[in-house]
Amino acid sequence: MTMAIPPLIHALRMTALRLDSGAPFRWTHMGACICGNLAQTVTHLSAAEIHRAALQKAGDWGEQAYDYCPASGLPMDHIMGTLLQLGLGPADIRHLERLSDPTVLRRLPLEQRMLNRLDRGDVVVYLNAWADLLEERAAQRSLQAVA
Repeated sequence: MTMAIPPLIHALRMTALRLDSGAPFRWTHMGACICGNLAQTVTHLSAAEIHRAALQKAGDWGEQAYDYCPASGLPMDHIMGTLLQLGLGPADIRHLERLSDPTVLRRLPLEQRMLNRLDRGDVVVYLNAWADLLEERAAQRSLQAVA
């Protein structure tokens, strides 16, 4: 699980808000899927630009996160680098695309934990639950630093 970094929390909340407000969402489109929407939020690139960049490399978001090479010069590695600079790790990206991080899911009521990555509403729930978790961790660290 990633560290709680305010820009990441803000990006998760803004992506949830964008999706909740009707931003294009299609899980099978690299620029309009869950990670594609987060990438749009932080890079200000369009879904089409992100999709084109993603198709220059093999694999889904999770695979491309593990294959990230900052020296490649490929547009997708620049996009991935932007996400990683937020504090995400490859495992976070893989979990995000599948709504599968057990720590995030445990925050939800038991009957809500079977999220569908194809459902916009479930994506919004997951993004907000993750942002809540990161905010709580940041607050705990602040209290520990003061003590």
